[in-house]
Amino acid sequence: MRHTKLHAVRYAYIAWALFALLSFQNIESQNKKKKNKKGDTTEAPARPTKKEKTIVELVKSSKTIEGLFPIYQDTITGSLQMIISDNQIDKEFICFSQIADGVVDAGRTIRGSYLGSKVVKIEKYFNKIEFVAQNTSFYFDPKNPLSKSKEANITNANLASLQIEAHDKKNGLYLIKADELFLNETFTQVKSPGSPGKSPTAFKLGSLNKSKTKINSIKNYSENTNIEVEYVYSSPAVLNNGSNAIADGRNVSIKVFQSLMAMPENNYEVRYDDPRVGYFITQVDDKTTTKSIAYRDLIHRWHLEKKDPNAAISEPVEPITWWIENSTPLEWRETITNAVLQWNVAFEKAGFKNAIAVKVQPDDATWDAGDIKYNVLRWTSSPKPPFGGYGPSFVNPKTGQILGADIMLEFAHFTNRVFYDKVYSLATLDTPFEAPEHNEPNHMHCTLGHKLQEEVMFASAAAAAYTNSDFEMDRIKKESMTALIMHEIGHTLGLNHNMKASQLFSPEQLNDAEFIEGKCLTASVMDYAALNITKDRSKQGQYDDVTVGPYDIWAIQLGYQPFASEAEHQALLNESTKPEHIFGNDADDMRAPGKAIDPRVNVSDQSNDQITWSIDRIELSNNLMKDVKTKFTKSGESYEELRRVYYLLSSQKATAGNTISRFIGGVYVDRAMAGQEGGTQSYTPVSLKDQKRAMAALSKYVFAPNAFDAPNDLYNYLAIQRRGFNFKTPEDPKIHNQVLTYQKNVLNHLLHYNTLQRISDSELYGNEYQLASFMTDLNNAIFKADIYGNVNSFRQNLQLEYTHMLIGMLTGKQSGSYTSNAKSMALYNLKKIKAMAGISGDVASIAHKQHLRTLIDNALEEVK
Repeated sequence: MRHTKLHAVRYAYIAWALFALLSFQNIESQNKKKKNKKGDTTEAPARPTKKEKTIVELVKSSKTIEGLFPIYQDTITGSLQMIISDNQIDKEFICFSQIADGVVDAGRTIRGSYLGSKVVKIEKYFNKIEFVAQNTSFYFDPKNPLSKSKEANITNANLASLQIEAHDKKNGLYLIKADELFLNETFTQVKSPGSPGKSPTAFKLGSLNKSKTKINSIKNYSENTNIEVEYVYSSPAVLNNGSNAIADGRNVSIKVFQSLMAMPENNYEVRYDDPRVGYFITQVDDKTTTKSIAYRDLIHRWHLEKKDPNAAISEPVEPITWWIENSTPLEWRETITNAVLQWNVAFEKAGFKNAIAVKVQPDDATWDAGDIKYNVLRWTSSPKPPFGGYGPSFVNPKTGQILGADIMLEFAHFTNRVFYDKVYSLATLDTPFEAPEHNEPNHMHCTLGHKLQEEVMFASAAAAAYTNSDFEMDRIKKESMTALIMHEIGHTLGLNHNMKASQLFSPEQLNDAEFIEGKCLTASVMDYAALNITKDRSKQGQYDDVTVGPYDIWAIQLGYQPFASEAEHQALLNESTKPEHIFGNDADDMRAPGKAIDPRVNVSDQSNDQITWSIDRIELSNNLMKDVKTKFTKSGESYEELRRVYYLLSSQKATAGNTISRFIGGVYVDRAMAGQEGGTQSYTPVSLKDQKRAMAALSKYVFAPNAFDAPNDLYNYLAIQRRGFNFKTPEDPKIHNQVLTYQKNVLNHLLHYNTLQRISDSELYGNEYQLASFMTDLNNAIFKADIYGNVNSFRQNLQLEYTHMLIGMLTGKQSGSYTSNAKSMALYNLKKIKAMAGISGDVASIAHKQHLRTLIDNALEEVK
């Protein structure tokens, strides 16, 4: 019964649903019928589909800029649209970014800075065009089956995915909106990330303001599309408004050239790095080799081809052309031209005649110096000069081919100006003349200009004190400018620094004016060598390099010479053991305490006997100091010039002391290959004779009671010239702080855990200056001369600082980094100091010795 009722309900529901459906269809049918004027009924027309707009319609109100990627800029809003063609899909292009203008306060965002290049592949994904950065860090041999997994755990980067606005099927063209590509930091991160430990009150850029960011200019060519973007970074409030180079820290503009380039199509020959010569490289790891060294690092070099491949020396098909910017002072242009062309000496040895050409940018030129089609020697006179010279280049990441380069030069570094905000730092010795902080990797950041400015000022002071002739001053400036230009051009040719090159000549040869005339004073212009300033002023010859060195010629051969065979290439590489081909770069240099091991690889030094050279530099500074007040005080002028020269002479002594200190625990490095003719063992400790000689020099010129003596009445006149209220107080010269800073710099290296560990370890392979002997000698150098009598205020500071360092080795934060035998000697020396520091001398000396004993007693208690 119940089953029958359920069926009845179900049938009733179905009947009702059918009725409703038929009724709805009938109503729809009636609605579609309309009566015409005569009363006839007709079918209503179907609703028309929306017609898609064409490319022509979407760009009709835009300005057209033809080129590699045709650009359309709206004449009302300034918005960009861009054409991608079918033949560009799935092809690779090079994206390069360069700072057109910025501010030093914001780190790397300064005019001429290169932000790098990357390979970008354009892909189509349904209704989108995508720009995908390619990972070029790895190599897989295509013949190896492993190459089938070359994409495993390696990622590319999808930088942008843009909707196709219109498609011209007939011509194979796609239109996309391009604002997202260029008005965002799509291709390159422009704003530098914050540095760890940076003060919260330090100057910082705000956030990218998209409403204010704009396109300043567009230049389009058949091989590249260049767009200058003005990125505006805004913040509602700032703690630090920055320097006076910034109008308002809440809104800061950074102008950037963004360039998209066609991948070069030529027969460029890839060349690989070798540790015996120094080229900039693009690192590539070989993931299919079983060798211990799995590198296929690409050296950076230009594409040079001979017009006549069969000629021993031929002009290139296309030379490397340099343009002197029209902002360059007229009186410097000849010197700059000659300096650039010096590199043709090296290229002729590599088989190329006139490989480098120099032209001057016309005053009516329509192109900007930042245009990547031109390699330009550019000039700036910045409020806070970030460099003296800077020679960046950019490359094809897949091959290492250099595609363009510029050289940035700061006018201030060819003057005697010490920037006002550095005056107080010079007085308190916060590392004089050091370059401002940058976010670029150290190996890409050239600070030769800063070092050279100090050297030029020192040479000028020495010349002024001796002859004070205009001819001598002009010679110093001309030779130093020649050396700087050659150095920066070397960078743009692919060469990195060679901080070992100063080993070429002896002090005696450098003091022989006739011998050095017309030469490179070092093996390479890529060194940071000190100027050649003789202690005997009557023997002064050439101050700086006036041509490229023998290492430079050899290195250019290795980078550019067309080799008939790999055997010929290897034969040239095997010449690395020649003394004139000596090489060591920033990775090896010892300018930082405890950083490296070979004392020959250093900056601001000279000659193959650096200890003798450093002593001469110190004695020259001491001689000049005697008459500095008379020579550099001018009636009617302030004492700013006297102050500058005093700190200049003092810092020269300090730098020489640092150079000497690197021989303690030093180890000479030879990177020759096994079995190479002329090669020696890889590691050879500095001889006992030279280490003892270095220790004696430090005792006399750095640690002795009179090491930094100056005429007493000099201190009364080391006054800063006041400038309004921009004047830091207290203004008195901080002489003790200055001297102690110099001495601490030397101690920081001598007592660095790396140095002490190396002294012990190298005893196993030839070091005869044992740790116990060195630590005893150091203790004696700092205490023996005066511990039993009066101790002057300079020595009191030094002895206390040294004692604190010994205690730090036992109980400080880095005590765990020191070896057990180093700690044992620290403890031994502390007990020796306590035993020596009796009650003797004047009141100040007795108080000082009591201080020492108390410090040591407390430390010994803590060690227990």
